[in-house]
Amino acid sequence: MIEEMQCCDKINCFEKGHICVPDSDLPRIVVVGGGFAGLNLVKVLKNKPVQVVLIDKNNFHQFLPLLYLVATSGTEPDSIVFPFRKIFEKYENVIFRMAEVTGIDTDNNRVDTSIGYIDYNYLVVAGGSTNNFFGNGGFERFGLRLKSVTDALDIRSKLLQNLEKAAITCIQEEKEILSSVAIVGGGSAGVEMAGALAEFKRYIFRKDYPELKNVEMKIFLIEGTDRLLSGMPETLSKKTLHYLTKMKVDVLLSTLVRSFDGKTVTLNNGKTLETAAFIWTAGVKGAVIDGIPSAAVNKQSRIVVDEFNRVSPIDNVFAIGDVAQMPTTTFPNGHPMVAQPAIQQGKNLAENLLRLIQREPLIPFIYLDKGSLAAVGKKKAVASIYGREFAGFFAWVIWSAVHLMSIMGMRNKLVIAVNWMWSYFTYDKGDRVIIRRYKEQNHEHKNTDNKTLKTENHENHQH
Repeated sequence: MIEEMQCCDKINCFEKGHICVPDSDLPRIVVVGGGFAGLNLVKVLKNKPVQVVLIDKNNFHQFLPLLYLVATSGTEPDSIVFPFRKIFEKYENVIFRMAEVTGIDTDNNRVDTSIGYIDYNYLVVAGGSTNNFFGNGGFERFGLRLKSVTDALDIRSKLLQNLEKAAITCIQEEKEILSSVAIVGGGSAGVEMAGALAEFKRYIFRKDYPELKNVEMKIFLIEGTDRLLSGMPETLSKKTLHYLTKMKVDVLLSTLVRSFDGKTVTLNNGKTLETAAFIWTAGVKGAVIDGIPSAAVNKQSRIVVDEFNRVSPIDNVFAIGDVAQMPTTTFPNGHPMVAQPAIQQGKNLAENLLRLIQREPLIPFIYLDKGSLAAVGKKKAVASIYGREFAGFFAWVIWSAVHLMSIMGMRNKLVIAVNWMWSYFTYDKGDRVIIRRYKEQNHEHKNTDNKTLKTENHENHQH
C-alpha cells in the first residue's frame, strides 16, 4: 500500500474535514465497498497509473457464500474473512480507509464519510445489497438476517442459546418452540442453511442435548414461489426439494409469511408455526448512497446504469455489483444480485476506467453466465454449469472445489478444507460455541445502524 509519510498534518486535516491520504498527481478513483465487485476492480487497478482509495465499513473482505457455515457452527468466522491491508500490502497505488459513507456530492466530486470527506476524479459505488423486509416491522425487529459475518454469529449464538434454554425448561411446549427454526426464502442461502441445520439435527442435536431426546427439532423452509432455487433449471429445483424432504425439512412452497412476533410465524393461508428462531433470506435491495440522483434509483433501491456501468447523467460516477441495475435484452430487470455479475463488472469497469483516462473507446459489459451452485447438506449439492446439470455427490465435489479456490488466503483454504474433511468423516461440527451472547435489544439497535450501511461488502452469495 502507499506509504503515508506524506499525509497532511493531522490537525489541519481534521479541521478541514479531509480524510488524510497522500497527495498525488494521478487521477483518484474512490471505491465505496470492498465486496466481490469493489475488490475485483481494485485488483485490476493494482500498480496502474491511478490512485485508488477503497472505503469500507469493515477492515476485511468477507466470503459471503460460506456465511451459513459460520451460522450453523461449521467453521469459524476468521476462516472466511481476509484483511484488506493484507490484500493490498504489495499494491503501491492503493489506500484503504475504514469508514461509513454518509453521502456524496456529485457537483463537487466529494464523498462524505464518518471520518471526513474525500475528493475524487472518479467514483465507484460498490456497496452491494442489504436486507429488504418489505416494511414489515416484525421481520426486521425479531428476524435474524444473513448478510455479514456479524449476522452469521448472531444466528449461531441465537440458535445455541435457544437450545440451552430448551434444555433447562420443564415445559414440553417451550422445548419444542425453542428447538424449532423457520427460514424464509428458498434461494441458495435458505436452501444451504436448511440443509446444514438438518444435518445438525441428525448428527449433533441429541448428542449435545440429551435433555431434548424426546423433542423433535423442526426446520421450516418457507418459499413464496412454487419451487426452490428459481434461478436454476426446474429439474434441479425438484432434486433439491427431494433432498431436503428426505432430510426431514418441512418445505412450504407457494407460501408467504404475514407476520412474526418473536414466537409465532403467521402464514398467508392462516396457519401458524411456533418457533423462537426466524431467519430471513427472502429479500434484498441495493445499498444506495445518499446523493445519487433519485431518478437513477429504481424501486429495488438499485442504481440504474448504462452498458459501461455509468450512472446517467453523471460521467464520472459508476455503480457495480448488487447495487447496480443494468437492463439488457437478456436481463431486462438487470443482472442477478449474485457474485459472478459483481466480479465481472468490477473487472470490466477497471479496464474501462483506464481506457477513459487514456481517452480510448470503452468496452460494454457482457455477462458470461458460468452457472450456479448450491449445497444441500454434506455430500449433496446441485450445480448448473454452462448449461450442464449435476446433482448429488459429484455436484458437491464441484461445489467444494469452486469455493475452496475462491476463498482468499492459503491459511483460510487449509482451515476450511480440514474442517470439511473432519466433518465428512466424523459427522461432527466443532465450533458449537457462543462467542458473544445474542441480545434482542442489540439487534434492534442494529436496524437503525443499517440505514447508513453504504460501505459494507454486501454481495449476495449465490454462485
